[in-house]
Order: sequence, then C-alpha cells, then structure tokens
Amino acid sequence: MIMVTVDKNKCDGDGNCVNVCPQAVFNLEGGKAEPVNMSECINCLTCVENCPQQAITVQEL
Repeated sequence: MIMVTVDKNKCDGDGNCVNVCPQAVFNLEGGKAEPVNMSECINCLTCVENCPQQAITVQEL
C-alpha cells in the first residue's frame, strides 16, 4: 500500500502534481492539492520531483 500526503502549509496549489501524475491521484480542493485516488499511486515519485514546494511525501507501507 502507498501513502501519499500533502503538507498543506507548504502547498501553494499550483497544480503541478495534478498535471504530472500519470495515475490522476491528485485533485485541487480548496486551493490545495489533495490525494483523492491514493490506491492508484504507482510510486513513480513524479509528483514529488515536480513539486517546487516539496509538499508531497510518498511512502510505501
């Protein structure tokens, strides 16, 4: 199982993660990224690599 978290204090809602995620894990909700399809995450780390705010953490449980 993969756990995807977004630090809301760091996220500026630029939508990079939404645009680059090949599995559509993220949506923007209330101006912040929200992992809404976490079960679809393939642990590619594209979101982490493309988040300038370093707000995303992906860990395998």
